[in-house]
Amino acid sequence: MLNRWAEPLWRRKFAAPYVHIVFGARQTGKSTLIQGLLPSHAVHLDLSAPKIRARFLNNPDDLIRLCRALPQRAGGSWVFVDEAQSVPALFDAVQHLYDGDKKRWRFILCGSSARKLRKTGANLLPGRSFLHRLFPLTMVERPTDEVPTRFDAPPVLSFAWPHAQGHPKRFAKADLATRLAYGELPGVVTAGDTVRVEMLVAYAQLHLEEEIRREAIIKDWPAFVRFLRFAAVESGQMLNYHNISKEVGLSVPTIKSHYQLLEDMFLGFRLPAYSGSARKNLLSTDRFLFFDLGIRHAAAGLRPSPDIVMANPGPIFEQWVGLELWKRLQYLGAGTLHYLRTYDGSEVDFIIQSQSGLVPVEVKWTEHPSLSDARHLLAFLAENPKRAHHGYIICRCPHPLRLHDKVTALPWFCL
Repeated sequence: MLNRWAEPLWRRKFAAPYVHIVFGARQTGKSTLIQGLLPSHAVHLDLSAPKIRARFLNNPDDLIRLCRALPQRAGGSWVFVDEAQSVPALFDAVQHLYDGDKKRWRFILCGSSARKLRKTGANLLPGRSFLHRLFPLTMVERPTDEVPTRFDAPPVLSFAWPHAQGHPKRFAKADLATRLAYGELPGVVTAGDTVRVEMLVAYAQLHLEEEIRREAIIKDWPAFVRFLRFAAVESGQMLNYHNISKEVGLSVPTIKSHYQLLEDMFLGFRLPAYSGSARKNLLSTDRFLFFDLGIRHAAAGLRPSPDIVMANPGPIFEQWVGLELWKRLQYLGAGTLHYLRTYDGSEVDFIIQSQSGLVPVEVKWTEHPSLSDARHLLAFLAENPKRAHHGYIICRCPHPLRLHDKVTALPWFCL
């Protein structure tokens, strides 16, 4: 099995006698990774199967009876419930069993949506559970043929294999155009070139429709489809609910609810505006990014390909950098990602905020970055001298370039 960055951390955390809740979008590899970490005797209940889901919807106590019938084992009997959000009542059954005997059973509850759990106020087992997230592949998991060059500057965001990983078996290498066109979902990455497009289109047309119909009461399905396509086309841009409302013919509250649904299903996330600047003319509107570029293209009604990307590569490249930074921060749990834009047009594409300070990042499609590309970074660094010490331009230059004492241009493969 190909290795994931989270694997050694999950292996260590799964050893703790708690209930483990795993969230992530469909096709990020949750079930594959979990099954690879569990012993062969583990019980796997896949609630995506209609017959199994119906059984536990009608009788959630069946889980209690099933678990009590399992033989007692040293280290506990493992029970893995996939798509657990489909039957929120199972969380109560798990709590009943866990509180009765914390060592006899070891539970992993996996889900691709938090909406139903949030809407029903489901019991997420506070004080009894660990929460884990899995995302599409990072650059650490899927390297490139390019050789990263050492550079004399603090790292943009340190992210390496956990030491316990040893010599990981990584996913196949990919160039930038392939990443921008097809995204980073493990199943798509490992598929042949001829089927990648069909997999992404099927995900957008079948999986999303199936999941959304199951998770939400959508009164006007054609209008939702128009919203989904528009949201994908506008991915990476600032949210303007009134304009979107006019475009798709839905009310502003409904548009906001649909975006929340995408977040609850881990299909996208909001990128908040940075609010720590002394400037008075800051924009405070969130941006919204789809969780994977391949899915973004397919949801926008496009057939993913490098040609589609190269028609306007700059915005797609910017989203790819943002997604890479966001995934790393989510895994590390050591900071947050923001952007900055003012009414007069000054902007910084991404700002990494952590306890150690601020790191501003600009993204340029150019192969020849210049000092003029760094003007917004230098303005931000000048405004935040105590917290921000170095800025970066991520671009397509062949090797790192020191544009200024406080600004380094980095090739994308050195990120």
